[in-house]
Amino acid sequence: MLTPGLGAALAEWLSHLRALGGASENTIEAYRADVSSFLGFMQTHHGEGFGIARLATLGQSDMRAWMAHERGRGLSARSLARALSSVKSFSRWMADREGFDASHVLMARAPKYQRKLPRPLSEDGARAMIDQVDTQAAEPWVAARDAAVLTLLYGGGLRISEALGLTGDLHPLPDVLRIRGKGDKERLVPVLPVTRDAVAEYVRLCPYPAEPGQPLFRGKRGGALNPRLVSRAMEQARTALGLPATATPHAMRHSFATHLLAAGGDLRAIQELLGHASLATTQIYTAVDAARLMDVYDKAHPRA
Repeated sequence: MLTPGLGAALAEWLSHLRALGGASENTIEAYRADVSSFLGFMQTHHGEGFGIARLATLGQSDMRAWMAHERGRGLSARSLARALSSVKSFSRWMADREGFDASHVLMARAPKYQRKLPRPLSEDGARAMIDQVDTQAAEPWVAARDAAVLTLLYGGGLRISEALGLTGDLHPLPDVLRIRGKGDKERLVPVLPVTRDAVAEYVRLCPYPAEPGQPLFRGKRGGALNPRLVSRAMEQARTALGLPATATPHAMRHSFATHLLAAGGDLRAIQELLGHASLATTQIYTAVDAARLMDVYDKAHPRA
C-alpha cells in the first residue's frame, strides 16, 4: 500500500499522461503497474516511512537492489527494461515538480536483451494464406469475410483490432483509410484495388447489411467479429499449408512491412503507414530483411 502522498503523485502523473493524449489506456495501466511495483519495493526496502521526500534521495544501490529483486522474481530483461523506462519517466516528472535531482534514477542502465525479430510470411506464403481462408469455411460469406480481413492486414499493414474496428459506412472502401491506432495516433493508409474488391465481395455475400456505425466485419450472429475467430481461421489454414505457428494475424502486418521494404520502400514512409511513433521500431524490419538475405546466401553457398 503506497503512502497517500506517493499514491496521489502517481495518480496525478497518470492523469498527466492521459491529458497528453499520446498513450493508450493499456499503456497507462502498464505504467501504473510498473511504477506501483517500484514504489512498493522502495517502501519495503526503506521502511513504511518512504514517501516523496525519500524519493529524492534514491541512489544507484537502491536501483540495483530493485532491479535484482525484479530479476529474482522472474522478470525478463525485456520486461525490466520497460519497467525501468516507466520509473524513469515518473521520476523525471516528479523531479521537475518537486525540484530535486533524479540523476541516480535516470542514470540506471537497462539490462541488455536480444530483441525478437518479427516473423513475416514469404510473399507466396501470405498469398497462399489468403487463398486458403477464402475456401475453407462452409459458408461462402464467412470465407469471403476471413479473406477480406487478411487482405486488409497484408495489403494495408493494419493491426487486427484496426481492421475489425472499421464500420459499415466505410463501404465501399475509399482510396485512403483514416486509421486511429495505438495511443489514438491517426494515420492514412492507401487502399489497394485488391483490398477494395475483397471487402466488396464479402459485403455482397454477407447476410447483414453494411450500416453506418455498425461493425463492417460481422460474426455469424451479426455482432462484431471476434479476433479469435480470425486467428482460428489462420490456424486451420497454416496447418493445411504447412506453415509455422508464427503465421498469425499480426504476421500479416509484419509481412506487409517486410515485403514493402524489400521492394525498395522508404523506411520513413513505412513508419507512417504502420503508425509507429518511433523510427527505431520500424528499423527492426531492416534486420529482418538482412536476416532473410543471409539465409538465402547460406543456402546458395553452403559451408563445407
